[in-house]
Amino acid sequence: MAQTEILIPLYPGVTHLDFTGPQQVLVRLPGARVTVASLGGADIEADGLIFTGLADLAAVERCDMLCVPGGFGTTEAMLDEAFMAEIRRLGAGATYLTSVCTGSLILAAAGFLKGRRAACHWAWRELLVPFGAIVDEARVVRDGNIITGGGVTAGLDFAFVVAAELAGEPVAKSIQLGLEYAPSPPFECGRPEIADPVILAAMRQMMAAAGADRIAAAEEAARRLESALVSRRAPATAPVG
Repeated sequence: MAQTEILIPLYPGVTHLDFTGPQQVLVRLPGARVTVASLGGADIEADGLIFTGLADLAAVERCDMLCVPGGFGTTEAMLDEAFMAEIRRLGAGATYLTSVCTGSLILAAAGFLKGRRAACHWAWRELLVPFGAIVDEARVVRDGNIITGGGVTAGLDFAFVVAAELAGEPVAKSIQLGLEYAPSPPFECGRPEIADPVILAAMRQMMAAAGADRIAAAEEAARRLESALVSRRAPATAPVG
């Protein structure tokens, strides 16, 4: 039986729980190999933790599943042509295209979500629209071979959905039991529709500090994508003379 190659690409400013949560689940799948990579194999700082010993993203030949995490660094990653070129290359040959949190913005900027339903962190999901994606507010969203999770902790729910897809529900349930994943949050405040209005307003204000730059980055990435698509559609000019 062929080994399932799962690739998690990292970039500066990634949110570590976006990938460490899913990695903890997926690494336990029988017959799967999880590779975590960055451009040049460079160390990645994430919320004060340093991730080292990473694979070189450009040296990864292929993957069966591409899993893109999110984070505040998404803003810069969407406009990093070297990073995005690797996402497009690896995603083009993957059986599954997946993401957690704002990682879906990177999938969208790579051109993979046009006309497809996708999840994202609640504060940024509307930034999927310029890329032609269809915003879905569900915690985990599947549209064909594309599976996306909502914000940060949704990565665990996402990972169990993926585990069931790759290895079957009994295996996914066994991993869930082994990890004692039985969420029972101390506060009912994890989504905007159930959050205290005062808490929600304060969080929106905090998010707004990064909002202008991220909106501008998404618009620029969408413009670049459209320009690339137009260039590919344009007929070759016949030689003169």
